[in-house]
Amino acid sequence: MQADDARARFATAPVARLATAGADGVPHLVVICFAFAGDRIVTAIDHKPKRTTRLRRLDNIAANPRVCMLADHYAADDWSALWWVRADGTGRVLEPEAPGASAAVDALVERYPQYREQRPAGPVIEVTVERWSGWRATGPA
Repeated sequence: MQADDARARFATAPVARLATAGADGVPHLVVICFAFAGDRIVTAIDHKPKRTTRLRRLDNIAANPRVCMLADHYAADDWSALWWVRADGTGRVLEPEAPGASAAVDALVERYPQYREQRPAGPVIEVTVERWSGWRATGPA
């Protein structure tokens, strides 16, 4: 799958999965809401309940900025419509007052109506994608 097609498909997914690993190499996977902010993918720590504010994904990115995100489409009745896209890149954590954090949250608010009622107030994860890859059930991969 070409990078442009992979990026376009990724953009249509309602959510993605973010994979990180800390200095210990142990993988950690979470579902994220995301948006594109220019050529980067962003997500933010929002108001949804969490067990702690010391989130492992933030610590992992601080220790090891290599990340992977996966978006997919599964159609139980039509396997010819299946696809997945992976974005490999480098992540960084932006505190809410950091340059670029507000624009990232603006992109999330534009994409998700739920965030219009309560904007994410936590840190932002910004990912620079270095490699797109993917697969689809029909057509040339």
